[in-house]
Amino acid sequence: MRHNWTREEILEIYNKPLMELLYEAATVHREFHDPNTVQVSTLLSIKTGGCPEDCGYCPQAARYHTDIEGNDLMRVSHVKAQALRAKAAGSSRVCMGAAWRNVKDGEEFDQVLEMVRTINKLDMEVCCTLGMITENQAQRLAEAGLYAYNHNLDTSEDYYKDVISTRAFQDRLDTIGNVRKTNVTVCSGGIIGMGEKVEDRAGMLVALATLDPQPESVPINALVAVEGTPMEDIEPISIWEMVRMVATTRIVMPQTQVRLSAGRTQMSREGQAMCFFAGANSIFAGDKLLTTPNPDVNEDMEMFKLLGLNPQAPFVKKAQPETVEAADSKHLPKGEKPKWSRPGHTIPRNEEAKAKAKA
Repeated sequence: MRHNWTREEILEIYNKPLMELLYEAATVHREFHDPNTVQVSTLLSIKTGGCPEDCGYCPQAARYHTDIEGNDLMRVSHVKAQALRAKAAGSSRVCMGAAWRNVKDGEEFDQVLEMVRTINKLDMEVCCTLGMITENQAQRLAEAGLYAYNHNLDTSEDYYKDVISTRAFQDRLDTIGNVRKTNVTVCSGGIIGMGEKVEDRAGMLVALATLDPQPESVPINALVAVEGTPMEDIEPISIWEMVRMVATTRIVMPQTQVRLSAGRTQMSREGQAMCFFAGANSIFAGDKLLTTPNPDVNEDMEMFKLLGLNPQAPFVKKAQPETVEAADSKHLPKGEKPKWSRPGHTIPRNEEAKAKAKA
């Protein structure tokens, strides 16, 4: 395992002749993973819309007008029903997302902790993406039985300032650092097709691959341009760009689960098959990824049958965490009010989308 990758080295890999790149990635993939096994995960939006951030790709930002129907935090019983449905359809992992800037101690976070306990007891891996968290909040999630915490870097540190102005790149690294102080695994990746250069894609992989340990899970998303967001007019990337990104990720992070995430509705089965060959070994199932379209689970199962793929069982990569009940918790809420940064610069296209929403 290497943790000293440079941008130049990763660019050299990314730009290899495609057949050579695919062969190398597939070889690495077979050394560390079963090539015929792909994890099926279900992404559930437990709190939708109203986010105070200005992420240029996100339809859940309150400042943009995207016709997203917001909802308050789901009830635990509703989440359990959805998890059981996902399990019956072949998912081994439930990822819960809440449109928050950061976690705040209180009744809603306590409710999320109960969701984690409930799903872990169903013998499913539980992942959460709730925004920025403190070390104590990460410890409380770990006690509840959380398997993974997702906090994407989104892009390179250089291009980040052209996407988001309401929090800094370092805040994302600090959140990952807080998760690393627990037994919870890290899920962190990004989005390609936001107008960045290939050098920025390599820069994002440098930031991830030089972490020690590397993230156990890296989602690779293709931008889904949503009307009303600052990136609504960006054309979709080609499947070849996605294949190259997946293959490069596999080579520089050989033990990581590479997750083929947003943008699959724009890919043919042949394109997805190439991504699996290049090292992707996880997909999200269900008709939505938080708020954007996703292939139907039955379509995915038909594709698995056609390609001879099998769904991955839960807890293959790491043992199931124990659940500590709330009454027995050693990590109590501290009522913390961390000062996560607000860089303060403006992004012209984000400001234009905000003004259009007001109008």
